[in-house]
Amino acid sequence: MRYEEAGVNPEAKALALKRARAQVEATYTPEVLRGLGAFGGLFDAGALKGMRHPVLVATTDGVGTKVLLALEAGDVSGLGFDLVNHSVNDLLCQGARPLFFLDYLAASRLKEEVLFPLLTSLAEACRALGIPLLGGETAEMPGVYLEGAWDLAGTMVGVVEREEILGPERVQECDLLLALPASGPHTNGYSLIRKVVAGMDLSAFVPELGTTLKEALLRPHQGYLAEFLRLKEAGVEVHAIAHITGGGLPENLPRALPQGLGAEVQRGTWPVPPVFPYLQRLGGIPEAEMFRVFNMGLGLLLILPEEEARRAQGLVGGFLVGRVVRGSGVYLL
Repeated sequence: MRYEEAGVNPEAKALALKRARAQVEATYTPEVLRGLGAFGGLFDAGALKGMRHPVLVATTDGVGTKVLLALEAGDVSGLGFDLVNHSVNDLLCQGARPLFFLDYLAASRLKEEVLFPLLTSLAEACRALGIPLLGGETAEMPGVYLEGAWDLAGTMVGVVEREEILGPERVQECDLLLALPASGPHTNGYSLIRKVVAGMDLSAFVPELGTTLKEALLRPHQGYLAEFLRLKEAGVEVHAIAHITGGGLPENLPRALPQGLGAEVQRGTWPVPPVFPYLQRLGGIPEAEMFRVFNMGLGLLLILPEEEARRAQGLVGGFLVGRVVRGSGVYLL
C-alpha cells in the first residue's frame, strides 16, 4: 500500500511549500537565524537589547468557520490577514509589539491550489507588519477533519516593557472609550453568518451593502498596530485595550476593566457597517444577540484618561463611544 491510498498526498504539501518559500523567506528580519524547513525557528533574542525589563507575550488563535465560507466563495486570499491581524490585536491589549508568528494549517486533504494562496496570504500579512513568519506546521489528517475541511490557526509572540503592560489595574472611573472601527465581522460569528446566508449566491451584488456578499463577508480582520505605535510614539497615556472578538461587547470589554467598574457605551456614536443590519434583517436576529455575537463595527476599544482622549482621536481617528463608570459589565445606552 501507499500513503495516497490512506488519503494523504505528501507531494501536494511539498509543492505548495516549495512555491511559497520565497514569500515566506521575504518576511525574515535580521533576527531570524533559522526558519522554514528547520524543526524549530530560531529568533535572536538580541532584538530585545536596550529594553529594561522585557516581558514576552504569546497568543494563539484561529480563523474559525470563516475558512468554510472562504472555501465556498473560492477565495482564501484574505485568511492570512485575518489570522495575523487578529493575533497582533490580542498582543496590543497587553501593550506589546509583535516579534514573530507561527502558523498551523491542517486539512482532510491538502490541495496545492488552496495551500499555496493560504501560505502566501500569511506571508504577506507578516510582511505588512514587518515581522517574520518564523515557522509552522502543515498537516493532512483524513478522518480527523471532514472531507473538504480546513483549519487555520497560529501563534504570535511579542514583547513589552514590564512597567508598560496595559490592563485593568490602570483603569479609572471616568476614563473614556475610544473605538477604532472594524472592517466588518472580522473573524467572529461566522457559524451564524453561514446559517443566515446558506444557499445564497455569494458573488451577487447587494445594493444594501454596496458590494457583493462575498466581499462584505470576507473583508479581512482589521489590524491596529500602526495606530498603537503612533500613540506610543506620541506619548499618549493608554490605560487598557479591549479587542472586540467573539462574545462582542458584553464579554470582551469587561476583560479590560477592574472589579467594581463597568462601562457605558452610547449607541449612535459610531457608524455600524451595513453588513450587520443586513444580517440582522435577513436572519431575524434579536438585537441583543447581534451585540453578543458580533463586534458591531467596534474593532478595538482604547481606554484612556479623559484629557488624553481628544489627543488620541486626533492622532488615530476613531470614535468616542462611552466612559468607565461604577458598576460591572457593559451598559448600552
